[in-house]
Amino acid sequence: MLKTIAKRCFSCGKLKAPKVCIVGAGPAGFYAAQHLHKKLVGAEIYIIESLPVPFGLVRFGVAPDHPEVKNVIHTFTKTAEAPNVKFHGNIALGQNVSLDELRRCYNIVLLTYGAEENRQLNIPGETLGNVITAKKIVGWYNGVPSDRNLQIDLSGDTVAIIGQGNVAVDVARMLLSPPDQLKNTDITEYSLSHLSQSKVQTVHLIGRRGPLQAAYTIKELREMLKLKNCRTVWRKDDFQAIPRDIVDTLPRPKKRITELMLESVETGSNGDPSEKVFNPMFLRSPLEVLGKSTVEKLVLCKNRLTGQDYTKQVAVATDSTEILDCSMVIPSIGYHSKQADPNIPFDANIGRVNNARGKIDTGLYTSGWLATGPVGVILFTMSNAFGVAELIIEDIAKENILQEPKAGFEELKTILDARHIQIVEWEDWKKIDEYEVKQGAQVGKPREKVVDIQQMLEIAA
Repeated sequence: MLKTIAKRCFSCGKLKAPKVCIVGAGPAGFYAAQHLHKKLVGAEIYIIESLPVPFGLVRFGVAPDHPEVKNVIHTFTKTAEAPNVKFHGNIALGQNVSLDELRRCYNIVLLTYGAEENRQLNIPGETLGNVITAKKIVGWYNGVPSDRNLQIDLSGDTVAIIGQGNVAVDVARMLLSPPDQLKNTDITEYSLSHLSQSKVQTVHLIGRRGPLQAAYTIKELREMLKLKNCRTVWRKDDFQAIPRDIVDTLPRPKKRITELMLESVETGSNGDPSEKVFNPMFLRSPLEVLGKSTVEKLVLCKNRLTGQDYTKQVAVATDSTEILDCSMVIPSIGYHSKQADPNIPFDANIGRVNNARGKIDTGLYTSGWLATGPVGVILFTMSNAFGVAELIIEDIAKENILQEPKAGFEELKTILDARHIQIVEWEDWKKIDEYEVKQGAQVGKPREKVVDIQQMLEIAA
């Protein structure tokens, strides 16, 4: 009943149309816009983004060899091109405009700018050369402007990745993939050239707990097991503590991936010695990175598991250590958000905005990793964004949010023009998009991303 009334009234003009500002043009922002556009017909929805280009992690986080995951961009484009939805790029919250200013311009402000910071290992040697976070490496090969000049040394033969999530596996796969498998993707040309000269032969994927607690999905593992000119080498001792009768009692997704790991362990790792090696390691935690100026070794603590529930066992450190020779260390232990504006109620300890089911204050909301922390895949983000959008719809009816008239983007544009901020409209983004596609076609790729913000702005203008 509430949703039907909202549709009828906003579309026929009997009630003031809510002016909504979504801060962040990644999956959370676009999914929220999609839901609000569908349920609040006639509402004015504005998506602002700090970069001149949209799509967030879909553009900058998805691995180049996973183009199917990026198909969601077609859905986002339909939303952005709806008559009552507008995209405005190159507007950074906390730099070009404040939260208070946005709240003065709009009835609703929804923060969805994601998790941009890296979690730290907090161990000695973490600042040595060639200790580079997975996030920066992903940004490097995906064209994040701030990561385009990353100094990454691939002249050594062994890399240690700390973490066992899908991002960690993505980075391992990119380091071990034959360059010919990547040349027709949208990987940046400079990173492809650098990877083609790589001397990396072995990648260790290090997790503090056991195989049952590994966070990567079965799809990611299958890709590694089938990777051309690469063999997976397991440590059989890591699997000794898994009772075979427990496997059938596991939840189906965990059961399937456990069976796949056990099958791979039993099959063995005999292969051509010239092949590259992917080596998942369990029950290890980093203690110290050793080296004079750059990485030479990694000291690992050997752990043991405690707890009766095999899926929730906790890793406990022992007195035993292990030293791993390596030329690069890649922490991949998760992201956390930043406080983009001092008036955002932010919990620095957990790295996310304080909120109750997405609500921060009257007219102020948050969604995506900024609200939940960096958990789940895109489907989880979609569900969360839809839920928060529904809460906004409910609050519009019962909290008199529309009583005070708001000028919306007209007032925001006045603020930004006074500060000489170039605003990138959707049509401007399409110029950048067209340029990238043309550049990519010249080298047989779907696109060659522009990685310099000034160049983006010049093309847009």
